[in-house]
Amino acid sequence: MAEEAKYLETARADRSVWLMKCPPVVSRAWQAASASASSSDAANANPVVAKVVLSLDLLRPEERPEERPEEPTLQFKMELAQTNTGNTPKSYSLNMFKDFVPMCVFSESNQGKLSCEGKVEHKFDMEPHSDNLANYGKLCRERTQKYMVKSRQVQVLDNDHGMSMRPMPGLVGLIPSGSKEKKKQAPAKPSDVKRTRRDRTEMENIIFKLFERQPNWALKALVQETDQPEQFLKEILNDLCVYNKRGPNQGTHELKPEYKKSTGDTDAA
Repeated sequence: MAEEAKYLETARADRSVWLMKCPPVVSRAWQAASASASSSDAANANPVVAKVVLSLDLLRPEERPEERPEEPTLQFKMELAQTNTGNTPKSYSLNMFKDFVPMCVFSESNQGKLSCEGKVEHKFDMEPHSDNLANYGKLCRERTQKYMVKSRQVQVLDNDHGMSMRPMPGLVGLIPSGSKEKKKQAPAKPSDVKRTRRDRTEMENIIFKLFERQPNWALKALVQETDQPEQFLKEILNDLCVYNKRGPNQGTHELKPEYKKSTGDTDAA
């Protein structure tokens, strides 16, 4: 079955409305005032929660006619109707803007009826009025102190034998494999172990004996055989060996020709 079509009520579409950016503290004060007014007077469906005061300086154009503006300067001030709001500022300055994207206001009733309530003519931003700066400062300090209070609590356990902290039967094998204890028990990698350098002459003799065993060696294999630092072995290999960059023995070291000859003579002797 197709969705039922909804119609938009446009009888008030040409009405001018104001759009105001309201701080949360003012919104809460309005909700509290509306709730209290509705409970005391059930017949009043739209209680007054605030009033807007418009100030216009009529003497300014007469005093300075040479600087007569095209439009008189307007000042807007909003005063909350509710008086028992603690340190919440009662008065707010409304800064009016006319340069904004064209917008319209829409509403939907409880029965699902859609209506266009008007088009936005002025946009306002609110800030505490200079008359309420002291109360606004107190409100900011209260808000800061509220969020500085630690919500964590320390609870003393009556059972000091640790019975409640023991694992339940059948839950012992449910410990995740990546727990911290298993990570701590993992053996250290050989590359992480700090190696101690041997004497240079002693290491050269060891390397000659290794190359007698086989003619080509990779650097990692020599590190494992000699248990020496990799950088130390590189220094010795640069003096005694040639690095094969290509060919069947690519990536390995072999003795320089003069050392091959000397080792061969030593074996013959």
